[in-house]
Amino acid sequence: MAAKNHAQWLSEPKLKANEWVDSRIYSDPQIYEEEIEKIFSKTWIPVCHESELPKAYDFRTMSIAREPVIVCRGPDNEVRAFLNVCPHRGMIIERRPAGSFLEGQPSGNPKRMTCMFHAWQYDMRGNCVYISREKEGFQDRLCKEDVGLRRLRCEVKFGGFVWVNLDDNPKVSLEDWAAPAFGCLRKTLDAEPLEVFHYHKAIVNANYKLWHDTNCEFYHDFMHYHNRVTGFNDAYFARKNESFEHGHIVVGTFEVNYEKYEGFDSRAALSFPHLPPNQWYMIDMFPGMNFNLRGSALRCDIVTPLGPDKVMIEFRGLGLKRDTSEERQTRINHHNSIWGPFGRNLHEDLIGVQGQGTTMQTGSEPRRILHGRHENQTIHDENGMRHYYEEWGRWMNRMPNHPEQPYAEAVSVAAE
Repeated sequence: MAAKNHAQWLSEPKLKANEWVDSRIYSDPQIYEEEIEKIFSKTWIPVCHESELPKAYDFRTMSIAREPVIVCRGPDNEVRAFLNVCPHRGMIIERRPAGSFLEGQPSGNPKRMTCMFHAWQYDMRGNCVYISREKEGFQDRLCKEDVGLRRLRCEVKFGGFVWVNLDDNPKVSLEDWAAPAFGCLRKTLDAEPLEVFHYHKAIVNANYKLWHDTNCEFYHDFMHYHNRVTGFNDAYFARKNESFEHGHIVVGTFEVNYEKYEGFDSRAALSFPHLPPNQWYMIDMFPGMNFNLRGSALRCDIVTPLGPDKVMIEFRGLGLKRDTSEERQTRINHHNSIWGPFGRNLHEDLIGVQGQGTTMQTGSEPRRILHGRHENQTIHDENGMRHYYEEWGRWMNRMPNHPEQPYAEAVSVAAE
C-alpha cells in the first residue's frame, strides 16, 4: 500500500510506544506553557561565556522562561546573575544586550546598575545602594537595605560557560547535572581559557525541541553534502550515541577527512588541547543546549523558546584565548566554513527544522513523528531522541506519544 487515506494517515505506526511522538508536543500552547514552568524555570541553562564579561562591571543580558536576566562581573571578579527587574515598580533595569557599568551613563552613575524610571541604583552584588528622595517618600517605613535585586543561582563551569538556574533549590547541583556528559571533553575544555570569537542568532518558526532533535540524530547527514564527503566511512558509522542521566546525549568522535572536500584542508594544527587531530565530539544537553567541538573550533547553541512554534537559537564560536592573530583568523575560517552564514552545515539544519515547523504550526492536525531507528546505538540510531523524550515525559508527566496521558516509563528505553 502506498499513499494513505485520512484514517490510515492518522493511525498509529507499527512501532513501540517510545519510538514515536505526537506532534502536539511541538505545537500545543498548553504544553508549551507547562514546559516553561516545569522545565525552563527549574533547570540549569548556559546563558553566555565568561569571556563575554572580560572586565569588572561588564554585563550581558538575556531571558530564561520569559524572565529578564542580567549577568555581571563584579569588582571582585566574580560573575553573578540577577533578575533584570527593579523591585520598585517592576521596570526592566538594563536594556542593552551587553556593555559595561564602569563609566557613567545618561541615566546611570558609574559602577551602578541604575533603573532609569526612578533612579534607584544597585551595586554588582545586587544590593540597593541609592533610593532617590528616600526619606521624603518613605520616611522610616522602607529604606534601601530593605530592597535589592533578585539573586539567581549562577556558576562558571565546563570551559568557562556561565550557567544560571531560576530555581533557588534545584533538584541537582550543576556538577551532578552536567559533569558525566561533559566527561569526554572536560579535560580539553578546562585545559586553558577559551574565548568567544563568533556570535549570531536565528529565530526559527519551529519548536525548540526540533532543534535539539536535529543536533541529536545524524541520520539527516544525507542533507549535508559536506558531511557525506568528509565523513561517510566505517569510522563515521561506528560513532556511538551514548545516553547520560538527566536526558543528555554524547555523540562519540572520529577523524574527519576535511581534505576530501574541495578547498578544505586538515585542521590538525589548531586542535584543542588533549584532542587527537580533526576529532569531532558533540554533547546534547537537555532541554536543548548543544556543545559541538570540531577539533579546532567549539560551537555552542543556546535555545530560548519564544512560543510553541518559535525559538531563538544563539550560536557562539570559541577558540583558545591565547591564539595569535593568525591562529585566530584561521580558527574563525574553520568555524565559518562549516557553521557560518555561508558555511556548509548550519544553514541546512535551519532549513530542515523550519520545514518541520511549517507542517507543525499551532492548531495543525496532529502527526506521528517517528524515532524508531535502531542501529546498535550508533550515529544513525535514534536512541538519543528516545532517551531525550523519556526525560521530557518525566519532567512534564506526559507521554510523548499520547501527551494527554500521564507519564509511564518505557521498559525498552530503560534498557538502552
